[in-house]
Amino acid sequence: MSKLQASRSKPIAIWLLVGVFMIIIQIILGGITRLTDSGLSITEWKPILGAVPPTSEQQWQQAFEQYKQIAQYKNLHFYFTLSDFKSIYFWEWMHRLWGRVIGIVFLIPFLIFLIEKRFSKEMIRPMVILFLLGGLQGLIGWLMVKSGLNDENLYVSHIRLAIHFIAALGLLVYTFWFALQLLTPAQQRVYRPASRSFVSALIVILVIQLIYGAFMAGLKAAPAAPTWPDINGSYGPGAYQHFGERSYSFASALVNSPLMVHFIHRNLAYLLTLLIVVWSFARQQGTGSSAYRKVRWLPLILVLVQVTLGVVTVLTSPHRIPQKWGAFEWNAQLHQFTAMLLLLSLVWVFFLLNRKGNTNSAGSIDPHVI
Repeated sequence: MSKLQASRSKPIAIWLLVGVFMIIIQIILGGITRLTDSGLSITEWKPILGAVPPTSEQQWQQAFEQYKQIAQYKNLHFYFTLSDFKSIYFWEWMHRLWGRVIGIVFLIPFLIFLIEKRFSKEMIRPMVILFLLGGLQGLIGWLMVKSGLNDENLYVSHIRLAIHFIAALGLLVYTFWFALQLLTPAQQRVYRPASRSFVSALIVILVIQLIYGAFMAGLKAAPAAPTWPDINGSYGPGAYQHFGERSYSFASALVNSPLMVHFIHRNLAYLLTLLIVVWSFARQQGTGSSAYRKVRWLPLILVLVQVTLGVVTVLTSPHRIPQKWGAFEWNAQLHQFTAMLLLLSLVWVFFLLNRKGNTNSAGSIDPHVI
């Protein structure tokens, strides 16, 4: 990339990094919305008019009456006053509002950059994909909410919650990758195909782990086994086929049984940690680039923090008090936040590991070395 191209691309890269930050905030707001049981408080999807909350007592009463028609109110929040309802409404409204703000922050600079002709031809397609992913995420979010707006379900579908979460992470990673392409000089990338393959496997395992993390959240599975290192006294998931008043086949239990989901989520964490430790301390010949030498240690640090937060989250889950923000909620939120950082760190490492052996001599080494 020439100096002229770099100077023209820098504002685009900054814009994308602002987007990365805003998407992280959006996912955090989604976590708060879930932890406060706020996700079903708004029973309508109004992409434009929904940006304005109720402004009169009559409008608030109408929104509250709509909430009273669903199972969550009838079975869990039947004691709510209008003031209680307003508190959960706020978080769902803020979550949706922030999504709209992200759309504006992406659209206006996009039009300005387009007029200024800062985009190369190669950038147009990724930009279109970026906007499509953002719009799709909003639709997925509403389909998730809709799964809980009935007279049967107390919460949204944990499957749809996982799809919504992973789609958000996909948007986050896509935006981050695009920014890295504009910010990273070619000489900072290193040619280590074996290591690149290993890191790609780590990312796949982490994505599966994150899916099961969403299952954990949706099924309220943390308090199902609030012990560590055992699961209610044993290593395995115990009587996972029977939990509460429900029974599960083995296939169904893999995604629906709180105990089995808990067991899988824990053990994927152990596997991921072990593999990252092995990769981090594997013999690596050559110095690589300065960026690679710094970034390659981030996954190890973050996975250790992530596992620790996961354990503490499980142990504090029995102390959760409905409608109160306490130790469990803080730990759960930090656990999710660190998971995002871990994913981004692995993606960053993967990006720096160039698939082609066209780097300079300082970054080119034996392709068989991890």
